[in-house]
Amino acid sequence: MTYKIIENSNIKCIRSDNYNYNFYKHNGYFERWGKDYKDDPNFSEFGPEILDLECTTICGGVPDSNNKTSPCSMCYKSNTLKGINMSIDTFKNVLDKFPPTLTQIAFGADATAEANPDLWKMMEYSRSKQIIPNITVANITDETADKLAKYCGAVAVSRYANKDICYNSIKKLTDRGMTQVNIHICVAEETFDMCMETIKDSIIDPRLNKLNAIVFLSLKRKGRGSQWHSLPMDKFKQLVDTAMKDKVSIGFDSCGANKFCKCIEDHPDKLRLLQLVEPCESSAFSSYVDVNGHYYPCSFTPNEGDWKEGIDILSISDFLKDVWYNEKTVKFRTALLNCGRNCPLFSI
Repeated sequence: MTYKIIENSNIKCIRSDNYNYNFYKHNGYFERWGKDYKDDPNFSEFGPEILDLECTTICGGVPDSNNKTSPCSMCYKSNTLKGINMSIDTFKNVLDKFPPTLTQIAFGADATAEANPDLWKMMEYSRSKQIIPNITVANITDETADKLAKYCGAVAVSRYANKDICYNSIKKLTDRGMTQVNIHICVAEETFDMCMETIKDSIIDPRLNKLNAIVFLSLKRKGRGSQWHSLPMDKFKQLVDTAMKDKVSIGFDSCGANKFCKCIEDHPDKLRLLQLVEPCESSAFSSYVDVNGHYYPCSFTPNEGDWKEGIDILSISDFLKDVWYNEKTVKFRTALLNCGRNCPLFSI
């Protein structure tokens, strides 16, 4: 298995017999193919393209409509103010173990991006290795917006009950020239009305004039989220139909990709839309590392199935041998591919 990397400040490319990609650093546009452009590879032979990294488990939540701050009731990680941070040394050691196939790091931080004082050093180190940092936040200051605009390729702002906090945070980022700014909103019975409101607000609220897209995140019934309820398919389709009718740009996490495909079965532009869909990538094209430096297929797998314990990245010598082709990873990847890249652990 051999490959060649071609890279400059604008693009990163991998070329091999069976797996190839082009990653455009300025806007995140990504193309992947196998033997030829019509061939879609099942997984990356050479390691992950994306790292989802938990840099902190500290989070106090976001103020609600009454300005009361409490931990978010749907948080599948059940984070609180008593969590821990990953150190810059641990981060560097983890990142240095990864193969050069990485294009992006999605940082899992707290709502304000202030809990881990090493976060900006981590992003700076990522940039030094030509890896683009991305992050999800919820409630940011002007100072934090300055730093995010400096380091990040894309920023998502989570929408909760107090929409002003979300929309004001988005405007701070777009005012600083960021073009890849999205709203993240969890899709559940409890948030259906809020999802519909957000679609309408994206059209009429001037703070969202430069919003890139609304990204709907599938509910993970884990942690505090186990008390919430999944949205039925008919309501999910209503969200999709409303947004498409109103010409609102939307996206989905890979967990919801297959549900979106069902929604557009009768759409006249179905074939083009399907080309934009990326189902679950866990262990195939993406990876997750928790705050302790342990690898898992994705952020929802810790303490599930074979993943009662992760793989300690700090103690390995060869990422491909010890992680990517580890027996547990291969077993998860095989199960994922065998079920059409639907989650093999959760009903979503």
